Parts: sequence; C-alpha cells; structure tokens
Amino acid sequence: MTRSHEELELGQFIPLHYHYHMLNDNTRVAGFKAAIEHAVHPGSRVLELGGGTGVLSFFAAQRGARVWCVERNPQLAHEARKNLARNHFSGELEVIEADAFDYLPPGPVDVVICEMIHVAMLREKQIPLISSFKQRYLEKFGGPLPVFVPEAFIHAVQPVHQSFNFEGYYAPAPLFQEPGAEQNRTWELGQPVVYQTAHYKDALPTRCNWDGEITTERAGTLNALRFITKNILAILPDEHRSIDWHSQYLVIPLEESLQVDAGQKVRIRFDCAPGDPLDALRPEIFPCRMA
Repeated sequence: MTRSHEELELGQFIPLHYHYHMLNDNTRVAGFKAAIEHAVHPGSRVLELGGGTGVLSFFAAQRGARVWCVERNPQLAHEARKNLARNHFSGELEVIEADAFDYLPPGPVDVVICEMIHVAMLREKQIPLISSFKQRYLEKFGGPLPVFVPEAFIHAVQPVHQSFNFEGYYAPAPLFQEPGAEQNRTWELGQPVVYQTAHYKDALPTRCNWDGEITTERAGTLNALRFITKNILAILPDEHRSIDWHSQYLVIPLEESLQVDAGQKVRIRFDCAPGDPLDALRPEIFPCRMA
C-alpha cells in the first residue's frame, strides 16, 4: 500500500526521538501497563499494531502471552528488538516489520493493542487502522472480535480565553497542554462538553464533528477552544471503574473572537476526518440566546 509522506511521518512512522519522549510519560506507560495486565492472561494471543519501541508488547509478554508486535518503521523495529533483548520475560514475542494496515496474525488473537492516538483523533491513524483491521480480521477469521486496548474514547470541547502573546509577539497558533498541569495563560469560560464517544468494538466514526451549544459560566473573550481526548484503556465493571489516560489537550485559536457573558449560549460547529492534519480542525462559533 502506497502512503504519502505525511502518513509515513505521522501515521505509522513517528520518528524514534518522539517514541523516547512517550517512554518518559509515566502516566501513559503505567496506564497501559495496568490495562494490559487486566486484559492479558497466561496463554493469551496478543497482537500489537504499531509497536514502536516494543514496551507495550513487552508488558503483554510478561503476562505469559504469545505476542506479535507489528512495526513498519525499520529503525523502530530494530530498536524494539534491541530493547527486548535487554529484558527477560517468560512469553514469546516476535517483532514483525510490516504495514499494520495490511498485516493479519497467523490465527485469531485474544487482545489487540493499538496506540496511534493523537488528541481529537487528528494526525495519527488510530480510527482508520482499527476499522481496517476489524474488517480484514472478520473476513479471515470470523467473530468474535478480540478485546481492544484501549477499549474506548471520549471527546470533549471547552470554551477558553487563551493568551497567544509570547513576550510581545502575537501568534495565534494551535497549542498543546499537559493534562492536569496549571495553565496560567488559559482562562476557562465554561465546562468541557462531550461531543463524541466510541467503543473500538463498535462501528467507528468516519467523521469527528459536532454542531451543538455550550453555556459559558463566566464573562470574557472567547478566542479559542480546548479539545480533550480521554482514552479508556480498560473497563473494569467488577470494580466499578476504568483505567484512563488523557492525551495532551489541544487549544485551537478561533478565526474571530466573541465577547460572552456568564450564562450565554454559544453554538459551536466543526467537522474533520480521523487522521486529518491539525489545520483541518477549523471550528466556528455563533452567539445564541441568553440562558
């Protein structure tokens, strides 16, 4: 399958230095480890699509599973083999240099791990890849589908006033924020509103869009929207909880700002496809009636 330069760089071909950065994200790594320990058991057959440095496949192999780790980038596949050789585990793990959009395991699997996730499902190919995999898997093996890690996602949008002044240089541009960190350049004008949810076993959306209303809680200048992606790594019904991981927040500047009052309704509209570049997300806002 022929892919564009952008797909190679941002789909399955994220450069090695970024994968080192992800290894250093303890919230992400610890969350996936806990979810894999919940989903994978001795004797399980596990497929990872887009294995990167091999860390998630390693967690599955530690559980005594048979693991196929698929990675298209030759540099990453080499790095994964090197790192895995440095670690000791009881399971069987094979690193396969192949395109995850084409590869199927030799037989049915119990668990599929896939983390090609970007906030708002932009840039990376998580949704197209899993949709493609499910279709090809069912055609070859029939049902049921394996368990997916992550299991689901929740998308939300929040009205904010964002400072785009950088030491006197005004540059309204998309900004990334660490979830939970204090943001002294961002003023929240209302609560996040959920606009999309999906379970990976179900039919996945072909568009990430919304046309709805939010209510501001305080007065201010609405000049940006903050997009939030909550990844449900595993659902633990017996414990009445889930294992979650938030992608970085994404602040998108608006073409035109809007002065709002507390209690004012604002209509928000946007539409993009999963895997689109950041500039495809161009939200519009319209003032509505007072609440």
